[in-house]
Amino acid sequence: MRFAVIGAGGVGGFLAAMLATAGEDVMCTARGPHLKAMTREGLRVISPGGETRVPPERCVGSPAEIGPVDTVFFCVKSYDTERTAQSLSPLLRPTTVIISLQNGIDNEEKLQRSLPGCEVFGGVAYIYSTITHPGEVTVGAGPSKIVLGPFDGAGPEPRRRATEIRDRCAHAGIAAEVSGDIIAALWRKFIFITGAGGITALTRLTLGEILAVDQSRELLADAMRETEKIARARGVRIEEHYLDGVFGTLAKFDNRTRSSLYYDLVHGKPLEIEALAGTVVRQGAAFGIPTPVNRAVYAALLPHHLHNSEGIR
Repeated sequence: MRFAVIGAGGVGGFLAAMLATAGEDVMCTARGPHLKAMTREGLRVISPGGETRVPPERCVGSPAEIGPVDTVFFCVKSYDTERTAQSLSPLLRPTTVIISLQNGIDNEEKLQRSLPGCEVFGGVAYIYSTITHPGEVTVGAGPSKIVLGPFDGAGPEPRRRATEIRDRCAHAGIAAEVSGDIIAALWRKFIFITGAGGITALTRLTLGEILAVDQSRELLADAMRETEKIARARGVRIEEHYLDGVFGTLAKFDNRTRSSLYYDLVHGKPLEIEALAGTVVRQGAAFGIPTPVNRAVYAALLPHHLHNSEGIR
């Protein structure tokens, strides 16, 4: 099986390094100083399990330099989805599967609109990682797993291919699951990441620091509750006590981490604020569900995104 990882940042870099170390046929893309360092010395990934690398010859700047593949892990920022999708045609065979591993709940729809006829799977990454230096990704504590799967109504062939991809990931040491309800899996992650991303960026604190104070912990919980209510209004199957499970899981890990939204904010980069809090605010308005916490996060961080996107002159 031939893989392409589009966007070898925190999540994509980890996947590419694990696949390359296991001897899988994988190529990855990046851009800017990160790409320059990768093409010179390869990509170094530091994780609790040790250090892995992607050789420089497997790091390129464009899908056109890769050629057809069987599986695409699509890991770019949500605001780059449609632009990057337009460059994917050199990768595509009739049987190619594209798996979005991005923040948000509508990236798959954007990919399907941009690439009609392509097989697009939903995907969720629980990998706490970031680019720490050009050519270097650091992975924090946590489950480091992905969940993937076709959408409702898929026949046996897409499900067989999902299982095959899962098995190749497992061979590379990547914890992977095939979900029978990928929409619910996307929303579970969305509930968590909108809250954790928004509140860590807004407060500039780690999750552990937020959880240690009753008031900030409750603010985080309120942000998640708003998104959870929208999911239920949409008919998404979310467990009755889902948030209890989230906070129970957080209690098991060293929470000195911050979100990718925080890292993009402090490094003066565009933010995925539209895909996260912005989507919650719009969906809340559509369903008549108040979203005061996410509205505050959106209003506070949107100017940073616009400025860093050259939207403010």
